[in-house]
Amino acid sequence: MKKWNWREGQRPHRRHGTGRRHGWYRGNRWRSTQDEQWSGHNSAEPYSRASNRGYEDQSSSVPSASSSSSSSSSSTNSSAPELPGFYFDPEKNRYFRLLPGNNNCNPLTREQLQEKEREKRRNKMLEEEEKPRKKAPRKGLNTSLLLQKRHLGMLPEKSYCRLVHEIKVSAMRSHKLEIQSTDNSNPNTDNFRLIVGDSACERVFTVNDVSHGGCKYGIMNFSSSSRGSLAVEMCDNLYFTNRKVNSICWASVNYPDSHVLLCLVGAADTPGCVSLLPASLFSNSNPDQPGMLCSFKISSAWSCAWCLNPQFDKTFSTGLSRRVIVKDAETGRTQTYSTGSDVLAQQFAHRVPVLFNGCRSGEIFSIDLRQRVRRDQSSKTSRFHQESAITSVRVLEDENYLLAADMKGQIKLWDVRVTKPVQEYKGHYNEHAYLPIHVNEPEGLLLAVGQDCYTRLWSLKDGHLLRTIPSPHPAANDLIPSVVFSSKLGGCRGLPGLLMAVKHDLYYFPYNTDYQEEGSL
Repeated sequence: MKKWNWREGQRPHRRHGTGRRHGWYRGNRWRSTQDEQWSGHNSAEPYSRASNRGYEDQSSSVPSASSSSSSSSSSTNSSAPELPGFYFDPEKNRYFRLLPGNNNCNPLTREQLQEKEREKRRNKMLEEEEKPRKKAPRKGLNTSLLLQKRHLGMLPEKSYCRLVHEIKVSAMRSHKLEIQSTDNSNPNTDNFRLIVGDSACERVFTVNDVSHGGCKYGIMNFSSSSRGSLAVEMCDNLYFTNRKVNSICWASVNYPDSHVLLCLVGAADTPGCVSLLPASLFSNSNPDQPGMLCSFKISSAWSCAWCLNPQFDKTFSTGLSRRVIVKDAETGRTQTYSTGSDVLAQQFAHRVPVLFNGCRSGEIFSIDLRQRVRRDQSSKTSRFHQESAITSVRVLEDENYLLAADMKGQIKLWDVRVTKPVQEYKGHYNEHAYLPIHVNEPEGLLLAVGQDCYTRLWSLKDGHLLRTIPSPHPAANDLIPSVVFSSKLGGCRGLPGLLMAVKHDLYYFPYNTDYQEEGSL
């Protein structure tokens, strides 16, 4: 008896014996009125017709449904009809039964198939990343065309520079960096959790998860050579804590980026706090006094921000559950503002002392520090909403505009004056993670790492998605990459590009195609 195959199309109906009636059953499946079962007892066995009483061949009558996320690519390529509870393998040309959840007898579950499909797509993208990139970020965009338009006066200088940066972004390739340390016998085996660069991108503050619980944090120094290489050195002193680091920002107490502000979440009997640490504290080579060292008893702090406005140059803020605290680091003077939700993201404007806050409820509001708030008076000078919890806010150089990202994966550019979104950046993926966004206005770029572990770059001007970079390691919730993008990584004479920390490795994506690794010189 010939085995049924959906590719063969419809065959002539067989003549059935008397007393055996057939008809449509629920789910549009051709079924006998007798008790018929799926063939085989092994749940991972391929589905086929084992007897004349099985499912009759009606492939042309089975409606073609839209496939699920686990088999979307295979169903789209082969147009195989989807059967509820079954998975079609295009390589074996067979259906396999699926069982919900985890089952020792049948390891084939929909979750595992989805993970397999994602890993296959990631490996394919990594193979394409190794090849010289020929695809332009926009249709018809190439260097020769830009030069021609520029010489003819058809392209303004600002637009020309922005489009050149887009071409350079499409040509970036990954280079793994070796982290130098005084203790080379003990390599870094702890996974990176956060990296945050200072304003000059000469130093990067790092937070690593420790296998036995808690985390460690320190500072990496970057330097570039005239031969076009980038060197990384880990500072001598690393600090360990059994608490979780929620938020980090650089603070300018004595001079630009002289300190680091940390929000530490309490664990067990250890309460949470906000610490202001001198950057010199992490290096043994500096004989000077470390400077101001403070620890403030502020528990349950979700976010922090440092004010760079000269009127409030020693002021920082912390976002807590249903309130905002603004504190002077020198005098200890504190101002508390009540909010209706947890404040997950904060940033100060530079020209005016205005603090922007993003809440779990999706609300974004600003507080003007110059304004004295009376009792029963709202402290919010402007407010607007997104559809989900805000994970990051970034004020642009033109402080009338603000970028905000939420836990639905939406990234929007808001005009604060009219409280309306003027641009949206599509493609970001987030469901529940606390993920930041990064802006580099000189290059006109916006960056964000999604919960799917893909790093995406958009044009800040028009929201066009320029590049999607897969993670060098398999995707996992505890292995989401952390990135820093700078025009001058390593100082004023540094190299432009993207720095990515994932697992215990550090990768560099340079702009210049003639970049040479340190060991190849």
